[in-house]
Amino acid sequence: MKRVVVGGHTRNIGKTQTACAILAETADLGWTAVKMTRFGHGMCATDGKPCDCAVNDPVHPYVVAEERDRDGGEDTCRMLRAGAKRAWWLRAPLAQLGLAMPALEERIAGESHVLFESNSGLDFFTPDLYVAVLDTRIEDFKDSARRHLERADAFVLAAPEVEPPWPWFDRELLQRKAVFGLGDSGLSAWVRRGLGGDS
Repeated sequence: MKRVVVGGHTRNIGKTQTACAILAETADLGWTAVKMTRFGHGMCATDGKPCDCAVNDPVHPYVVAEERDRDGGEDTCRMLRAGAKRAWWLRAPLAQLGLAMPALEERIAGESHVLFESNSGLDFFTPDLYVAVLDTRIEDFKDSARRHLERADAFVLAAPEVEPPWPWFDRELLQRKAVFGLGDSGLSAWVRRGLGGDS
């Protein structure tokens, strides 16, 4: 199984757009897509707003649901429209994502190519490729993204003309890694090559 992770340092910076572009431009690889959402205290871990993605069953405090609606507005619906043959949405509490991982692994077992939209999976497996989306116009930087930043194989920059605002950020990373602009079709060709295929 080939695994690609698309993550980012905060919300609304183009992670799903980037994931969908990869899915659309390499659809022949037969992707399964996974959206991973962590929540806590009635607030969505994705954007810090009140949400209903929390799971209320104390016996099974997580959900791994297959998306079947290609026309809906959820990110998983967008992934199906982009070209994923299947899409799953994993929802789990902040500190209990590990409980859900065996169930997710069972559902994706046997798939040839899986794209994960989330930094969270990096705590549990090493992907073949990790693509980190950065928007240097936004100072917020999630702990999970910072923790795994050095593991990124490529960066997608939403605003490449803007200098990184984070004092701790090692700018040499952008020289050592592949770098693409948001919407750059070269990323998908790079992913294909990185997974052992032709460009």
